[in-house]
Amino acid sequence: MNELLWLVMLVVSFGAILAGYRLFGKTGLYIWVPVSVIIANLQVVKTVELLGMTATLGNIVYATSFLVTDILSENYGAKEARKAVYIGFFALIAMTFFINFALLFEPAEEDFAHESMTTLFGLIPRIAGASLTAYWLSQLHDVWAYQFWKMRIPSKRHIWIRNNASTIISQMLDSLIFTIIAFAGVFEVPVLIEITATTYLLKLVVAVADTPFVYIARSWRDRKILPEQKYTKTPDDG
Repeated sequence: MNELLWLVMLVVSFGAILAGYRLFGKTGLYIWVPVSVIIANLQVVKTVELLGMTATLGNIVYATSFLVTDILSENYGAKEARKAVYIGFFALIAMTFFINFALLFEPAEEDFAHESMTTLFGLIPRIAGASLTAYWLSQLHDVWAYQFWKMRIPSKRHIWIRNNASTIISQMLDSLIFTIIAFAGVFEVPVLIEITATTYLLKLVVAVADTPFVYIARSWRDRKILPEQKYTKTPDDG
């Protein structure tokens, strides 16, 4: 059952990204980035069994943020893709601050949520630092790598190469950086390897599955049917 729900959530996430892009253009993609990082950091506290592995739920929605930066890289260039990364980083910091600031308030006698919120969202500096560092470095690498491959293989037919070559490595970096910073010295090396491998495997599935959606987004841009194209002419960058 979990595997079916995982697939549904993946399809809905991809669908939401395309719907936002089709309805609001580039702005719709920017909207999804903070949505995805906030949802991921809320869901990450829940662990589930998937394909016989124990995994954190937040990995699914978080991994879709790489689809957004790839679409922006493909259709608008590295500058716009980096802007999305900065928006996501800002959202992540703001969420961490305001949730933990709220926990400083003394709860009323009739309050029933404070203890649960403290358990779920209480700041653990090492985990927060791992999350921020992994997001920043892996996302910026994804933008750089996408443009690296686009310059060398510019054909629209080969979007799948630059999409996968950038995202697959970036997802690996994300998993490695987070696991090392968050858990090195806490778990034995074999456990660290298992955590990294299981986390990366699920992200890898998302990375490969998102390729058709980059093609769809590029076709919309080429057909000039996006909202911003009603007012401005988008030059063809190859």
